[in-house]
Amino acid sequence: MNIIITGASRGIGYETAKRIAAIGDNNIVAIARNESKLKDLKNACIRENVQAHLFPIVFDLENTEPFEGNLIIEIKKHINNIDIVINNTGLLVNKPFDKLSESEINRMIQVNLTAPTKLIKTLLPLMNRPGHFVNISSMGGFQGSQKFAGLSVYSAAKAGLASLTECLAEEYKNSGLVFNCLALGSTDTEMLREAFPGYQASFSSSEMADFIADFAFYKHKYFNGKIIPVSITSL
Repeated sequence: MNIIITGASRGIGYETAKRIAAIGDNNIVAIARNESKLKDLKNACIRENVQAHLFPIVFDLENTEPFEGNLIIEIKKHINNIDIVINNTGLLVNKPFDKLSESEINRMIQVNLTAPTKLIKTLLPLMNRPGHFVNISSMGGFQGSQKFAGLSVYSAAKAGLASLTECLAEEYKNSGLVFNCLALGSTDTEMLREAFPGYQASFSSSEMADFIADFAFYKHKYFNGKIIPVSITSL
């Protein structure tokens, strides 16, 4: 299969790429802005499976320019069609709402909502049927979950991603494309440790990666337009 993963240079994205590399003859396009960490990921995937095909693309999803240019050109150097897209990229700034700068607000909305929206639209012509879009949201953006001070804009952007998933599933329900959203609970990532120093997460990155990889590969047969909480807590 041909798979695209964003936010692949660390945390859940990094571990998900490794998991997919280990399970078969897949082509994985890993997108992140940190070139050295993407190189580390490629080496890690080869250690998992010497036949692993991981293609790193250095691209900053905060870039407000159209994705149809450089990003698509780079993707097409490696694959011409896509089976799975995992929109994993995320940015969290834990700060009281009235203390957030305009730049911090814009960055969180861009990375957590605008970038995956633009990427989906850009990749639609390359998708195979069936094709599965897996959008990675958060329990903070899951309706009815416990909310936390300092995460207002992050949670709102992730909630927007969840709503986008439902809308696209309806719009493309007869096309062979499937859209689902995983609202992840607390996972031991660098981003969580930076935002909540000392907090004990419920899952490791590798545990969550196992779930995401399995869901992306097999659960499109059972779910479409679903927002699925993946958590044993509210955080």
